[in-house]
Order: sequence, then C-alpha cells, then structure tokens
Amino acid sequence: MSAMEQSLPENRSDAKTVAPRGEGASQGGGVLESSHGRTTIADTVVAKIAGIATREVNGVHGLGGSASRAFGVIRERIPGGSTNLSQGISVEVGERQAAVDVDIVAEYGVSIPELAKGIRRNVIAAIEQMTGLEVIEVNVSVHDVHIPSEDDDADTGNGVSRVQ
Repeated sequence: MSAMEQSLPENRSDAKTVAPRGEGASQGGGVLESSHGRTTIADTVVAKIAGIATREVNGVHGLGGSASRAFGVIRERIPGGSTNLSQGISVEVGERQAAVDVDIVAEYGVSIPELAKGIRRNVIAAIEQMTGLEVIEVNVSVHDVHIPSEDDDADTGNGVSRVQ
C-alpha cells in the first residue's frame, strides 16, 4: 500500500453528503469536506485528468471535434504554446460527483464500443483515484475516424509532390 493510499480515509462517513448532478457545479469544482478541513477541486483539474486518461487508451487518435482540433494544432505551433490537455473534454463537477463528456477521433479498425468501454474505465479510475469524486457517467462522442493514409496525403497534398 502506498503512502498516498494510507493517508486516504477508509470511511468517508464524515464527508459532506453527495450532491445530485448539477448542484454545486456553479461553485467551480468539487468540495470534499471532513471534520479536518475542506478540499476544493476545480473543474479544470477534473477535465485535465479525464483528458490524460483518455489519451492513454489505445485506439484514441485525438480529442475534440474538428474546430477544437484545428485550434489545438495552431496553439501547438505557436512558440511557447503547449497541448491543451482538456481539449475535447467537458465536465460537470458537484460536491461529491462528476460527469464527463469526451469527444474523440478514433483510429480506423478499432472497435468503437470496446474503445468507449476502455475510455470509460480509464477515466473513471483516474478521476476517482485522484480526486475521491464519484464519476456518475462518462459520455463518449466519436466525431471522426482517423485513417493513417490521411496523414500522408495531408503532408504532400495528395501523395504526389508538385515541386520537381
């Protein structure tokens, strides 16, 4: 058992009661309260955790719809720019629960139902382990299927060089 696991309370009976979905979301994050103090978790923290957990699943080519992916490419090319880890992720965080929506591009040939199941499993495990929030749902929307030959065509136009 790790030091972090040992420090987590086994019995959360002294924690605040679970808020129904949507309640507390306007507060900007989950609140975990005990007799020893209060921990507030921002929505952006939960979104980043979900984004990283989604990217870890084999078969996920990218996150977000076409517009957010286009802005992401531009952001990464700007000097000093970085990857938006919560791109394609939206969350609702209450006092004790979280709901997550994930927008992805799947790799061609991957079973989409199995991919969605893997994403749900990974996102739920990561959020619950790191934040203590109960994840009540993870909705997965597949916006596109990535075909590897599309990358080759995009680099050179249609696969044929125009410059001799």
